[in-house]
Amino acid sequence: MSAAVPAIEGQCDARFGRVREAFARNFAESGEAGASVAVALDGELVVDLWAGHADRARARPWERDTIVCVYSTTKGIVALAAHMLADRGLLDLDAPVADVWPEFAQAGKERLPVRLLLTHEAGLPVIDAELPAGAELDWATMTEALARQAPVWPPGERQGYHTATFGWLVGEVVRRASGRTVGAFIREEIAGPLGVDALLGFGPEEDGRVADLLRARGATAASASSALAKAMADPRSLTARSFNLAPSGPDKGPNSRAFRASEQPSANGHANARALAAIYGALAAGGVWRGHRLLAADAARRMGEERARGEDAILRRPVRRSSGFMLPVPGTGDARGPNAFGHAGMGGSLGFADPDAGLGFGYAMNQLWASTLDGDDPRADRLARAAYASLR
Repeated sequence: MSAAVPAIEGQCDARFGRVREAFARNFAESGEAGASVAVALDGELVVDLWAGHADRARARPWERDTIVCVYSTTKGIVALAAHMLADRGLLDLDAPVADVWPEFAQAGKERLPVRLLLTHEAGLPVIDAELPAGAELDWATMTEALARQAPVWPPGERQGYHTATFGWLVGEVVRRASGRTVGAFIREEIAGPLGVDALLGFGPEEDGRVADLLRARGATAASASSALAKAMADPRSLTARSFNLAPSGPDKGPNSRAFRASEQPSANGHANARALAAIYGALAAGGVWRGHRLLAADAARRMGEERARGEDAILRRPVRRSSGFMLPVPGTGDARGPNAFGHAGMGGSLGFADPDAGLGFGYAMNQLWASTLDGDDPRADRLARAAYASLR
């Protein structure tokens, strides 16, 4: 039975009516609670919609400035920060990490280049040292542990999703190269100039507009029997360990004040679809959004160039990656164009750029989907397909 569709707010160019219809369908058929979707085309926002509720009780409406944790969709924004520093000559992606982070030169990592952090080939998806409860809330604890950590495979020989460690690894490089935390860099150099809401670490003054994440739904028998699920069921596997680096602390959970205040650049960026579409819209348009240049056109183009492909040692499936971004894998039914690049987040969120189409896309929601990593969540895919259909 279809559920009631809440009032859909915002604006949608008539040409993109299919996106509005797909957005409504997510509420009617896929259990959407609250969400936003946005599409940029050739540097202009042509879709900016939001609807539903920001809390489980359905008492607080999702509004224009509502933001929500987008989990690993954060990684794409963090990768952009690294590329911006490289474009400014402040970071060499081919140089050793230890050039900007001297303490990293331990356990055989003296020559490990920055680029391998971005492509998930560094062999650092886990931390062998026993970490205290709540360690992920403390930046120094995590970066010091990673500086001491030995690669679990020879860097560059395999790729495997650095589920949580990516954020502290790339984030510390950004911090050392820029003199600012990665959260401050995103706020001051990306979100602020573009006029969008993308926060990594923030105070209680923002809590009133943050949507609560709702417990995951949508697991299927197929996803439960997948290679990823089987690996996750073994706490000794690299897969399980990469997703669970440290025991939860007393202030646990993605809706906690402690989580929101911390900077966990793999997983706790908070944004809305408008922000994701603007950021990726800039990358699709050669690095420029409404007159503000994030980085040079050549640098924006290189962000989408394939750097790694093959079986992912953590996700247990084929992947393609550029320096910091996920690329479509042929034969998987990915809705995106062949040269699109971006990042998805656990539970359903998605942002990507398609330079061929001049398209920037963003989707953010608070109803998590259990099997997103197995490709079972229909919502973002439905919206992306509708966006592409509108271009014909």
